[in-house]
Amino acid sequence: MQEKDTVNSGPIADISRVPAAGRLLAIDPGTKRIGVAVSDELRVTTRPLEVITRTNWKSLLLSVKNIVADFDAKALVIGLPLESDGSESEMSGYARDIARKFALSLDIPVVLQDERVTSYEAKSRLWQQGKTVNEARRTVDSEAAAIILADLIDRLTARSE
Repeated sequence: MQEKDTVNSGPIADISRVPAAGRLLAIDPGTKRIGVAVSDELRVTTRPLEVITRTNWKSLLLSVKNIVADFDAKALVIGLPLESDGSESEMSGYARDIARKFALSLDIPVVLQDERVTSYEAKSRLWQQGKTVNEARRTVDSEAAAIILADLIDRLTARSE
């Protein structure tokens, strides 16, 4: 019988469970690469971190747990890829599944954030920074995670005003 590391029974996507202070971690889940970003403690800025290459669930979970611990993150934000009309896509199901797994495995709240057009915005930002196509390809997922995180911080700020 396998024991659970953690029991985190709160609903996914309920931003009211996100603590009012502390760093937040975001991931932009993909089937091959996982973009990662972190906020500062005051939640003023976000910055991309190293992309995680997806191999299996166990290694992904260990990588994310280590990043959560390294930055003392207070919540995990997962990008939810919706269609342009807001409907669910096949990748939405994948993101929801991964969010559910993280919620069962981590001691921090896990929330979903709409990530429509973040990849396009991330590419645009990287090109404006003078990155080559190859450089942009390697970092676009984490740049998108930083945008996802900034969007959630905006939601949290609007909610508290």
